[in-house]
Amino acid sequence: MIKFSVPRDALIRPLQLVSGVVERRQTLPVLSNLLVVLENNQISLTGTDLEVELIGRLSIEGPASDGEVTIPAKKLMDIVKSLPDDAMITFSTDESRVIITSGRSRFTLSTLPASEFPNVEDEQDNLTFGVDQQILKGLIDATSFAMAQQDVRYYLNGMLLEIYQGHMRTVATDGHRLALSSVEMDMVTEGRRQVIIPRKGILELARLLGEGTGEVQVSIGSNHVRVKTPGFTFTSKLVDGKFPDYERVLPKGGDKIIVAERAECKSVFGRAAILSNEKYRGVRIILQDGNLQVLANNPEQEEAEENMAVDYDGERLELGFNVNYLLDVFNVINGDQVQMIMSDPNSSTLIHDAENKGSLYVVMPMRL
Repeated sequence: MIKFSVPRDALIRPLQLVSGVVERRQTLPVLSNLLVVLENNQISLTGTDLEVELIGRLSIEGPASDGEVTIPAKKLMDIVKSLPDDAMITFSTDESRVIITSGRSRFTLSTLPASEFPNVEDEQDNLTFGVDQQILKGLIDATSFAMAQQDVRYYLNGMLLEIYQGHMRTVATDGHRLALSSVEMDMVTEGRRQVIIPRKGILELARLLGEGTGEVQVSIGSNHVRVKTPGFTFTSKLVDGKFPDYERVLPKGGDKIIVAERAECKSVFGRAAILSNEKYRGVRIILQDGNLQVLANNPEQEEAEENMAVDYDGERLELGFNVNYLLDVFNVINGDQVQMIMSDPNSSTLIHDAENKGSLYVVMPMRL
């Protein structure tokens, strides 16, 4: 029999993160539940969908009885969220039920045996390293928007994590655009190590890293990646597939170089997007001496025209883009100015922060 009390404000964040991993529609009923284990005054909460597992840990004070139980994730989350901020919540089990009390409130939930809860199998980690939490979050934020969503090329529905010669790099592509971000690291590795982390794993990991600071430990095995923060252990299966040779996709030899204000690009393309075709999102850009013109129209014969001053003195160039792809890039670049390198209407454009080439973005043109 398990019994413990915990303040609501200590429970709420781990519970939100861990229950976020749980899928609503499950083939196994126990996967709709969280595994709650109490041992030596430490509670661990585990949620999994068999692909991604997240364990949150918190210490408790006061008398407690060790044990384990699985509790319906959504109902538990809704109950805890609805209680007052300063509430003290007491959990106790009675045969196949868990009783949750707080002040004058009492809830009884049905449980399932902890023995039915699946375990992510442990395997030998063959590469382990520490990295600052915000550096890892920065790499994910700089590239995750370019992951495919439900592509038949399943290896694109995730992100490449690559470790090589003192560098860590993330790469994502959906076949129409590519995002790449690298940082230097103080570590020695043999050769290149590449793994593909599935889309859901990346989104949950980004939520977990959030505003956190300090170092996290990353362990890579043959089938799993594991990230440990002081309060959580995140594990994700890896996608079994070969990521495309992204270096071949990076455009080389572009001779038309534009430097522009990032905030202005975001505004100009954002306004033009309002009247672009809702399905194809195409905009036409015309570049000539010192000016970038953006044109958009839609089947209702509505039109938008925007002009902005840019640093460019090459020959006239006209090409089309999916405006959402450009806006996604302008949203993640941090610097004040962006550099765009183009060659002709049929070739991809390379975009990066004008001051920092740590992140590179490739956008394919669109026929309009």
